Parts: sequence; structure tokens; C-alpha cells
Amino acid sequence: MTTAAVFGCTGAVGSQILATLLATDAFSSVKTVSRRLPVAQSPKLQALEEGDISKWGSTISSLSPQPSVVFNAVGTTKATAGGIQNQWKIDHDLCIENAKAAKEAGVKTYVFISGAGTRGFLSSYVPYSKMKIGVEDAIEELGFEHAVILRPGMILGREKPKAPLLEKIFANANKLGQGIQDRMGQDQTIIGRAAVAAARIVEEGKAPSKYWVLEQADIVKFGRDEWKD
Repeated sequence: MTTAAVFGCTGAVGSQILATLLATDAFSSVKTVSRRLPVAQSPKLQALEEGDISKWGSTISSLSPQPSVVFNAVGTTKATAGGIQNQWKIDHDLCIENAKAAKEAGVKTYVFISGAGTRGFLSSYVPYSKMKIGVEDAIEELGFEHAVILRPGMILGREKPKAPLLEKIFANANKLGQGIQDRMGQDQTIIGRAAVAAARIVEEGKAPSKYWVLEQADIVKFGRDEWKD
């Protein structure tokens, strides 16, 4: 059976990844490392509380059993971090350090939650996109046996919205047609399920490529339309 580790487990998407992992038989053991312990509980969950985020990466090699899959859903905002430089340290530097530590620890599959539009026409001028591009490129260069990159749109269904007005508009877009909303944003549960579904596909040897990118349509497909508990 497979052991997984989750970073960012208390955030919107990370908490859904964790809940999905705990609910599926495909993963026998789940580890988390976070500044505060997750709400979820399970006999197969080992949650480690570590307030110093610079130590997160080094904990991967000490986990037992050793995870073969690592999910990275770490992310913050400019406002929460206290400026773009501090956000860069978390959304870029910390994530790359985590990926490098996972590779050194022998992790086979690395799953990263990125964002839609990171490869768009103006992406090289947008700090958020530059952060995500840097992490995506670093993961590809590390050469994991498999890497999965998810690029969701606006994250919907948050308990505490980060952009209340915009998220409300996107959440109500399904009134114009589900397909319209699907091209704008996805519910956090769907994103979390898609991440786990992709990891299961990798474990089954059915991944379409070594470096697999899931765009918004793929996230909807695997996290909702074709999702199986």
C-alpha cells in the first residue's frame, strides 16, 4: 500500500487532499507537516506540528514509512504574507526547497498545486505567475519518476474567501451554465479529489506522461465527472 505526505494540509485545497486521502483505501498511511495540526483525524494519519517552515523539507527523509507520494498545496497571498517578497519566500522558495528535499528522500511522485494562467501571454510580468512557473520548472528539472502539476482556476467553496466578491461571482457563474463556471474556477473539493485521482492513476501505471499537467478541464474531469470514491 502507498504512503503519502501532504504539505499545506490546513489550507483550502490541502485540507481536501488530506480528507480524500484518508477516505480512500489506495493510501494506507498519510503524513502531514504543518504549523498547526489539521482538524481531520484518522488511525492512518500521522500529523507533525512544526512552526519553523524552513524545517519542513528536512522532515521528509525522517518519515516512516517513507512516503512515495508528496502533495504540495502550500500557498499564501501577498496580504497574508505581508508583501510580495514574503509571499515569494513561501510560494516560490519554500516550495522549491520542499521539492528538492522530496527528491533527495527518494519520493517517486510529486504533486504540486499551481494555478491557471501561469503560462499565459502576460505571465512573465505577473509576480504570482512567475512564482508558480519557477516552482513548476524546478520540479520538472528535478526528474521525479512522476510529477503532477494541477493548474486550477479560482478556488471556490472556501470557508474564508480570500477575494469574497470575485469568488461569489465565480461561484454563481454556474447559473449561466456549469461549463462557464468550470472554465473560471473549481470547488476546493474537486481540486483535492483531482490531485488524489491523478496520484492513483500514477500508482496504477496509467499516467499519460512522466511530467503530467492537469489544466482546469482535467481537474473537473478527474475531480468531479469521473471521480470514484
